[in-house]
Amino acid sequence: RKKRKWYISLGILSSFTLLLLSLFMLGSSMLGLAKSQAAFETLAARVETEKNRPETANESAPTTEGATAPSPYAELKEENDDLFGWVTIAGTKVDYPVMYTPQEPEYYLRRAFDKSHSVSGVPFLDGNFIEGGNHYLVYGHNMKNGTMFHALLDYGKPEFWKEHPSITFDTLQASGTYAVIGAFYSRVYYQDETGVFRFYSYPNLSDPKLFQEYVDNVETASIYDTGETAAYGDTLLTLVTCSYHTENGRFVVVARKIQENQ
Repeated sequence: RKKRKWYISLGILSSFTLLLLSLFMLGSSMLGLAKSQAAFETLAARVETEKNRPETANESAPTTEGATAPSPYAELKEENDDLFGWVTIAGTKVDYPVMYTPQEPEYYLRRAFDKSHSVSGVPFLDGNFIEGGNHYLVYGHNMKNGTMFHALLDYGKPEFWKEHPSITFDTLQASGTYAVIGAFYSRVYYQDETGVFRFYSYPNLSDPKLFQEYVDNVETASIYDTGETAAYGDTLLTLVTCSYHTENGRFVVVARKIQENQ
């Protein structure tokens, strides 16, 4: 009887210890995510401050490749040369830098802007990006706390699209506003699957036929009709995040760059 009581006490102690450990890990995770988001908000505030400085509005800063970077991002580019641009969806938490590391495409999958470890990572450009390919394919995590690209899934409802019909995406060379032309659920397909739309296999849309093929597939897959389309010569922006509707699921939002005269 004493031995049985000892086992019961040990079981209770073990369960209590596991509970405390789980709570500690959960708390640490939440704290880490909060710190990560706070760091991004600080970066965004710095960019906004630069945008609002009239004395520097027309200035530019050289990048390592010799191109010119608009002043809002010049300082951040100096801090991290992997910076490619900035993506924003007004009224949501999507307000983040976009990184580009072609030699190691998923480098920022679990790294912060300062390259330290981060569960949420930083949105990044597809490693097969082609300059002049008329297509920016950007990936970001779907975080349960609503940060990173979690808000993309809200485009699954037309009501959300009506309130957020455009997305801002600035590169270091030019700013841009993009009109959403489609949003759809997808997944990463197996190599032997045929007759499927592998949206992630179109990094280069400089060919007219390939461009139209991509746009047609986007419009067919889209959950609803936005009334917007794209024509060859337009620049497209594709934002991608994980979706748990199926194994290796993805949610995709595609938009075209609005020309100044539109």
